[in-house]
Amino acid sequence: MLLARRNLFRDRTRFLLSVLGVAVSIGLILLLAGYRSGIYRQASAYLDHAQGSVVVAERGVRDFLGTSSVLPAGSEGAARQTPGVAQVTPVVSQFVIFEMHGRKDGFFLVGYDPAKGGGPWDLAEGREPAVDDEIVVDRTAARQHGLAIGDQIRLLDRDVTVVGLSGGTTFWAGSMAFARISTLQSLLRAPDLESFLLVSPAGGTSAAAIADRLSIPGTEVLLKGDVIANDRKLMARVYDAPIGLMVAIAFVVGVLVVGLVIYTATIERRREYGALKAIGARNRILYRVVALQALIAAVAGSVLGVGLAYGAATGLMAWRPQFQVEIEPVAIVFVLAASLLMAVLAALIPARAVARLEPAEVFRG
Repeated sequence: MLLARRNLFRDRTRFLLSVLGVAVSIGLILLLAGYRSGIYRQASAYLDHAQGSVVVAERGVRDFLGTSSVLPAGSEGAARQTPGVAQVTPVVSQFVIFEMHGRKDGFFLVGYDPAKGGGPWDLAEGREPAVDDEIVVDRTAARQHGLAIGDQIRLLDRDVTVVGLSGGTTFWAGSMAFARISTLQSLLRAPDLESFLLVSPAGGTSAAAIADRLSIPGTEVLLKGDVIANDRKLMARVYDAPIGLMVAIAFVVGVLVVGLVIYTATIERRREYGALKAIGARNRILYRVVALQALIAAVAGSVLGVGLAYGAATGLMAWRPQFQVEIEPVAIVFVLAASLLMAVLAALIPARAVARLEPAEVFRG
């Protein structure tokens, strides 16, 4: 309606500030949602790319990242003998501290057999480890620490040489590194140590059927999808509450910004609203005017907010690559719906002021 546009654009500076306030609120909501999605994506990165659809772990262990696992001796052989199993990939996982240039840093170290798989899925530079004193580290971590192929770093009680750099293996709590499984077994003084088995079914056999057939004493047999879900639940317990609180705060700020602007614009135009009521305009028409003002500000702010979120995500990942932000289409739909709700809530108080307005007020003063 013309009146709604006139009220909003009468003070362009105030209107632009309201749009900017909504944009910051929506952009922050979208950025936080993308950060949460990025955390989940990073938490499942290894298993997403590893072969196998069934995971065998120590009994009681149901996730890959959060708990150490030690399989009973003979687990790999028992898995290979199970009917319908095509491939078994043993890995050892351990959180370790590297000493580099006088600094200590934590890495999630995966030991694997290059002949069986389980190593880096994106070898950006160099090669895989060929002997026990070689290692592949994350490319982002190498850049942050000034490491290059051929450099040596301290791993527990020995020096190892960087022979490769991997991509996509950094996350919020550190980075991944890869060595031969015999390297970790030697370092941990456990020649037969295995943490997990990644099991691939043969053609025509389902993962669920393999999971039912695998009966190895002292182990937990899970579908890989369930392990990924458990890793994400582990992250959710840490991050969902604070991120949810920040999203709620950002939403409330957006409602208050739009509500304040619309309320001010409404109060300043009381005489016009009074004149409309004096000539017979019903409250629902005036409600529509107020709601349209809030909707214009909220929609304009949302569009700008989506752009701000993408820009902030790009800048954040360029500045700190370990923080991955995945802005998903469903999140954009969510924030657009949130902006509509924001507009409705922001229009409530101004609408009540219009409803209580007496037509006679137009003739006062």
